[in-house]
Amino acid sequence: MTKLDFRKADKALYTPPSDQWQRVDVPAMVYLSITGQGDPNGPGFAAALGALYPVAYGLKFARKPDGDFTVSPLAALWWADDPAAFATGERAAWRWRAMLRVPGDADDAAVEDIRKTVLAKQAGKTGGADPALIAAVTLTRLAEGDCLQRLHLGPFADEAPVLADLHDNVMPRLGLTFAGPHHEIYLSDPRRTAPEKLRTILRQPVKPA
Repeated sequence: MTKLDFRKADKALYTPPSDQWQRVDVPAMVYLSITGQGDPNGPGFAAALGALYPVAYGLKFARKPDGDFTVSPLAALWWADDPAAFATGERAAWRWRAMLRVPGDADDAAVEDIRKTVLAKQAGKTGGADPALIAAVTLTRLAEGDCLQRLHLGPFADEAPVLADLHDNVMPRLGLTFAGPHHEIYLSDPRRTAPEKLRTILRQPVKPA
């Protein structure tokens, strides 16, 4: 049986150009997700990922006999009550939803079974994921539709001028405005990749202004 690999099945969504914004129609997708707030370099974000990945791999192995899939690159939605928090670097105010894409037929009952299995395996172990965070992992159905995206090469800190150009020039020129939170897809593992070699998809849902 062929293993589902989202990067191959939806290649156009994972291979945008790095020199210009590409307009794409993003279909509805299903993710395992967990939400939080604060600096992505802080312990809260890392702890959330420590709960998200065991559930994702638990779902993968549970489905393996009938429909295996490759765990997707980490993605995240970013927003703030005051959008200026991103320009000023007030990371404590940043809100995020970390996400891992899963097959579209995944359902809440299956995730609940996996959650119970993960909690049982970690019971009594030291250094495992916080049970409260595992309980906070849920299925999210996201339908972004019309989007602009491009590949960013380099450190996360260098995204600011690229996004400013999108917001101040590209979107107004196309007569578009925001239709959802900023979306990033991390094609590189920052723990193992030099900052200058990071590859990140920047995606912005849009609608007519």
